[in-house]
Amino acid sequence: MSEKPALQALFGGTFDPIHYGHLKPVRSLAAQVGLNKVTLLPNNVPPHRPQPEATPAQRIEMVRLAIADDPLFDIDLREMARQTPSYTIETLAALRAERGQEQPLAFIIGYDSLLSLPKWHRWQELLSFAHLLVSKRPGYDRQMASPPLQEWLHQHQVHTPQALHKNPAGKVFLAETPLLPISATEIRQRLHNGTACDSLLPAPVLAFINDAGLYRNPKPHGILRR
Repeated sequence: MSEKPALQALFGGTFDPIHYGHLKPVRSLAAQVGLNKVTLLPNNVPPHRPQPEATPAQRIEMVRLAIADDPLFDIDLREMARQTPSYTIETLAALRAERGQEQPLAFIIGYDSLLSLPKWHRWQELLSFAHLLVSKRPGYDRQMASPPLQEWLHQHQVHTPQALHKNPAGKVFLAETPLLPISATEIRQRLHNGTACDSLLPAPVLAFINDAGLYRNPKPHGILRR
């Protein structure tokens, strides 16, 4: 009898810039769940937020610098190749087709994203392709927005990681990760203002930002609407 493939996890974002609020909770989650690899998925055109200030090439380089010495992480650039909004369901469907129906696959999100999941494109299909691993975020209620959504969570939630490894998709796991009130918005604002943020992101990333003169002058951005 062949051994079941190891659980693989993905973590998407604009990473404008990547920081410890991304990396440290995911490392904690990986230890808790038993992940050997987390693939970072930087996206080019985010569907729910302002366009990034850094260019795609700059954001890719910052991610590479942030994970250079950490074997837990690797990077997948497929969403960077898109000129249209990066919808998670389309990425997960493509990955499922590539990796087969038996591969346990998980997508990492913050609790804020779980609460807003009904706004996601084809959100009801997400669990057909992957598990959801949910990292705590500061200041968010643990209750979903309505009783039907709370019931949906109750039906799919598991309380131990074993079910994530035994099944290819379909489960939701709420991880007890550290609460780090760090945001890319705060970091960009600090850099705009000339305020130190050495403790908020890896030193090689900060050095790259400084060398490139990133985030020195605020730029107005429009919000992409779904």
